[in-house]
Amino acid sequence: MTPFKSTLFFLLSLITTQAFSQYTDVINSNRPGVSRSAFSVGTNVAQFEIGPYSIKEERTPAAAYDVSGFGIDFAARYGLLLEELELNIEGTYQNDTKTFASNFSSEESRANFKFLAIGAKYLVFDPYKNAEEEKPNLYSWKANRKFKWKSLIPAVSVYVGANFDTNPNPYTFSGIEGFSPKVMIATQNNFNGGWVFVMNLIKDRIGTDQSDFQYLLTLTHSFSPQWVIFGETQGIKSDFYADNLFRFGGAYLWGKDFQLDTALTFNTKDTPSVFSLNFGASYRLDFHKDKEKDIDNGTSAEEEGLRRANRKGKNRKKSKKEKDSVEKINKQKKKDIDFDD
Repeated sequence: MTPFKSTLFFLLSLITTQAFSQYTDVINSNRPGVSRSAFSVGTNVAQFEIGPYSIKEERTPAAAYDVSGFGIDFAARYGLLLEELELNIEGTYQNDTKTFASNFSSEESRANFKFLAIGAKYLVFDPYKNAEEEKPNLYSWKANRKFKWKSLIPAVSVYVGANFDTNPNPYTFSGIEGFSPKVMIATQNNFNGGWVFVMNLIKDRIGTDQSDFQYLLTLTHSFSPQWVIFGETQGIKSDFYADNLFRFGGAYLWGKDFQLDTALTFNTKDTPSVFSLNFGASYRLDFHKDKEKDIDNGTSAEEEGLRRANRKGKNRKKSKKEKDSVEKINKQKKKDIDFDD
């Protein structure tokens, strides 16, 4: 097999795995973007995603100030019981200094969780499930890159969780404390050619003075087995804060269970202007086992394969014995004929 065909086969196998199951042979991270995939990590898979970042904000002209500091995004995800179900905890911790520009400049040191949430995500609709006709054609590169109308139907998952906020917190509205509900709808389209489109619709801190609505649109493109690039836009709307953020970056698959990434975040306004650079990593502990069962006898797919292999081996031994028996009979007949002569 030529190097080109080997690479093509690997890519097609990877796309097929992602399209037809929750679990994938390689790590499936939400990073480096902020949006969440519609698919879970797979049963008995524990995954950790982390990304330190630097932040710079400037507000002009009224109530002018600037913010500089650092933070860290983190998430822990686990596939529990069902392929469609994922439990997760995620958040952002930031430490910065807010400097007010006035005749008497003053500084305010701040540190706290910008958000901390725990919840569960469940895949309610998967258009690729049991879709045998959607498997790639290993003999036609052109056929695999042809647009398919069915790819416009997205996979859909729902998320239900809760935020936890402490009081006082410089990153939240005054008086917000304790738990508050959070819900999300996540959709995902897998297109031919390594393109994936993800959309999130989020209602956050429901019932509080900082209840906001967010949308995220993310487009990623894998142009090799190791490299992926992405572009993302995030809209935030609330009485406390409103913004439109843009992100661009990429990720590198170091191994099937380890990914490195980087991203740049900015906006187009000055109330305040935002500029952030992050570097991150994702790692998984893979304890996933295939739960596919053989319809006839309830054995696993692996056990069924071994059973069939053993059966074939016995058949080969039986055929050899029969062949040896026929040869012995022929030899005996030949001896009898020689004796008669």
